[in-house]
Amino acid sequence: MQSAFVTGPDTVPHAATVLARTEQLIAKARAADALVVQLQNDGPEGASDEVGTPGWEVHVPVDTERGEILLRKTVDDGFEETDLEELLRSRGVTALAVCGVMSEMCVSATARTARDLEFRVVLPHDAHGTHDIPAAPGISDAVPAATVSRVAEWALGDEVEIVPSADDVSFVAP
Repeated sequence: MQSAFVTGPDTVPHAATVLARTEQLIAKARAADALVVQLQNDGPEGASDEVGTPGWEVHVPVDTERGEILLRKTVDDGFEETDLEELLRSRGVTALAVCGVMSEMCVSATARTARDLEFRVVLPHDAHGTHDIPAAPGISDAVPAATVSRVAEWALGDEVEIVPSADDVSFVAP
């Protein structure tokens, strides 16, 4: 999760909860000696996650001493154009807990590909978030962020395990 979306002007609604739950998941994974992989989006020039800007930095530090990994990406899907699948398979990972921002973009795209690659995918409802969708004249009123996140979950289908809370997720070492 990058700083731009949990601090400053581009903060998602409920950022404090999403951040706390993400930190909780990372702490639980670390305690179980499970692999932690963070994805960092290389946003375009002028974007809040533009490479090298404070917003581009991952908000929760990666513990490289522990063997945690930071993968950079340029598209929503964390598997596309990265070594994520190979990394997970080489470490014996068969299940993923996916969290972060944006629910309908990076979170959804990464969870969908993980599911398609036959990983077990768990998505805690309180550990992902996004922005409100503005009104589109003649099309729709504004859509609240909580609704956008819930629709993103629903669109993933029943092969992704949606759980209410990060409290409902446990980890084991691969």
